[in-house]
Amino acid sequence: MQLKRTPLYATHVAAGARIVPFAGWEMPVQYEGVIAEHQAVRNAIGLFDISHMGILDFAGDGVCAFLDGILTNKVSDLAENQIRYSLVCRPDGGVLDDVLIYRLPTHYRLVVNASNTDKIVNWLEHQNATQHWSIDISVENSNLALLAVQGPQALTLLQDMVGAATDLAAIRYYRGTQVPFLGKTITATRTGYTGEDGFELFVPADDAAEAWHALLEKGAPHGIKPVGLGARDTLRLEAGLPLYGHELDDATSPFDAGLQKFVRFRNRQFIGKEALLEERRMGPDRELIGLELIDRGIAREGTLVVVDGEDVGVVTSGTFSPTLQKAIAIANVETGSALVGATVHVRVRADLRASRVVALPFYQRPR
Repeated sequence: MQLKRTPLYATHVAAGARIVPFAGWEMPVQYEGVIAEHQAVRNAIGLFDISHMGILDFAGDGVCAFLDGILTNKVSDLAENQIRYSLVCRPDGGVLDDVLIYRLPTHYRLVVNASNTDKIVNWLEHQNATQHWSIDISVENSNLALLAVQGPQALTLLQDMVGAATDLAAIRYYRGTQVPFLGKTITATRTGYTGEDGFELFVPADDAAEAWHALLEKGAPHGIKPVGLGARDTLRLEAGLPLYGHELDDATSPFDAGLQKFVRFRNRQFIGKEALLEERRMGPDRELIGLELIDRGIAREGTLVVVDGEDVGVVTSGTFSPTLQKAIAIANVETGSALVGATVHVRVRADLRASRVVALPFYQRPR
């Protein structure tokens, strides 16, 4: 299969990034190194190319009602420039993807996981046809790049670049606005996937390289670094954020993943509602827990979790935390089998390693 490239591919190669295949794309996994990039985001600013994420725009009569019948979170009461995290579920409640839904001034936008773009487009087109809507769904990846500017100095940098006419500090989390940026008007949203404050910028694809270089140049006094997929993963794991294909898949429900607050049942119908109502009534069989290893070693994805000699679950994501300086993991286990504060074991190779069950997230930024 021919791998896709973001508008910044040549820029990453010229910067010496290590390029790897990811979700059908050629993407930078690291530049200077995962730990240095991770620490830049926690302490200063990190710049990410996330243009591989699927960017779907919607037009036509009834778009709001159409999306409200697809997503688990409510769409109809979104304010202009508001964003919500939501899930797309099958009729049986299994998660097809976790997404962000945007109500922009002129249209609705959905940002989906890169690995699921084709699947979600096909799902939406199927619903569009079978329910006799007349919705136009366009994939905007060839027209737009998506850049994430994350870290405690991100606001200072971007405020300097957009000028005094827009007060970025007044934009609440999961809100956005249109801002002047390098002579163009772009959409900036206060969102991210790192556990830090920051913004994500929708930039015309033809302007992506100019924007990337300008951010690095203006951000140099603030300690900005380009950041690859490696540190993006360690950052999101510390923040307890799920990754589709790990904590979420089509055999996992929102309740299994602890995401029930993003399922809005009242006064609306959406695909999967009946199955999820039944699961709410019965209670989920599975739950996600946090683990900090006491013994040496790292519990990677697929590592078994053992309580009193019995396998009760499996690690979905695991790494060494650069911030906490210890091995951490998220695991999917039988509900109630591993309570916070308990000591359980993970089976690393043939050995059992002691681990402490902790509340998620592992890391929260200072307020």
